[in-house]
Amino acid sequence: MPDSSAPIAPTLTFNPAKARLPDNGPEIDMRKLRSYRLDRIRAGLKQRDYAGILLYDPLNIRYATDSRNMAVWTAHNAVRYAFIATEGPVVIFDFHNCEFLSEHLDLVDEVRLATPWYYFGAGPNGPLRAKEWAAEIADLVRSHGGGNRRLAVDKCDPMGVAALTAEGIEIKEGQEVTELARSIKSAEEIACMRRSIAVCEAAVGQMRQHLRPGILENELWAILNYVNAANDGEWIETRLLSAGGRTNPWFRECGPFEIQAGDLVSFDTDMVGPYSYCSDISRTFYCGGGKPSDDQRRLYQLAWEQIHVNMDIIKPGMTFFEVAEKSWKLPESCRANRYSVVMHGVGLADEFPHIGHSEDLGHTGYDGIVEPGMTLCVESYIGEEGGKEGVKLEQQVLITEKGAEPLSTFPFEENLLAKEI
Repeated sequence: MPDSSAPIAPTLTFNPAKARLPDNGPEIDMRKLRSYRLDRIRAGLKQRDYAGILLYDPLNIRYATDSRNMAVWTAHNAVRYAFIATEGPVVIFDFHNCEFLSEHLDLVDEVRLATPWYYFGAGPNGPLRAKEWAAEIADLVRSHGGGNRRLAVDKCDPMGVAALTAEGIEIKEGQEVTELARSIKSAEEIACMRRSIAVCEAAVGQMRQHLRPGILENELWAILNYVNAANDGEWIETRLLSAGGRTNPWFRECGPFEIQAGDLVSFDTDMVGPYSYCSDISRTFYCGGGKPSDDQRRLYQLAWEQIHVNMDIIKPGMTFFEVAEKSWKLPESCRANRYSVVMHGVGLADEFPHIGHSEDLGHTGYDGIVEPGMTLCVESYIGEEGGKEGVKLEQQVLITEKGAEPLSTFPFEENLLAKEI
């Protein structure tokens, strides 16, 4: 295995000018998008008779307020949060000297300095800071809740739960509110997603163009990051790219490994792109000249068949369990290495719903209804138990009144299919 600590001279020659895409799409009405998303959150709060919601997850803050600040860093450093009253103001609590970042947002009523009480920020003063923090949140609930003390919270550590409870606040599950709100997309959200997918597919095209024997997995994955950043994208959620024997089983992250001629190269983009919308597609390429083996073509055709059959069956009004039961059935040799879901929701990241395989419904699945406006990722991983290689494919779709409309359009590999596409 290569020494990952040793410096490696890059073998990739990349033209930055080719990374920037023209924005030829329709102009997006951001005011309309923001109003729709905030209204979805407030409708969920009203339905459950909550006084408001306290948000710490950067994706939920972005969805509800369109305010962003160091999303990856604040995902694990609790220095930024938002309070949204069901009937009342939207208040952002931001990192020090960052109040100006939300000045352009008309639906944000007030920006305050956050009170951090996690250990890195507060050290042994955590309990005191948590008490101060809870008093400020409770004051907002009392001022705008009309006597209602029921507050939804998406994420909160035990010290905060105890401090809010001591203030007489009844804490309710906030992720239910945010996940269900985010699951139905507006036309403006779909336009944002299409732009993100266009950037992602341009990056995948560059990856395909630069794939050659001797390139490192890390170098190929770096192209995705570069093109995303050059087009105002935000981050990549995972490092899921592997080649040859590292493709089976799935979920190995990319590393300083040379891709060889004749290798399959499988990857999952997991790209949070422009407007913070996720482009989650997977493809498998064949590296080098020559002809893929019969086994490689067989695996690829099975994966292609799985996602296309499942795209064809899904219709609005079906239950999640019904989708799972009717979905394409894996060969017995591939069941042990199956992917975790048949399909899942996607928006600002992987989202509700999670539709599992039929045999997993008893311990990981839950039911619900497929609705128009949902955006889903239809998944396939085909890798035989004990086999050499595996194939990862994934399509992003919009659920319409008629069924699944593909949002991702990057072509499949004709040299890996045993029949015409």
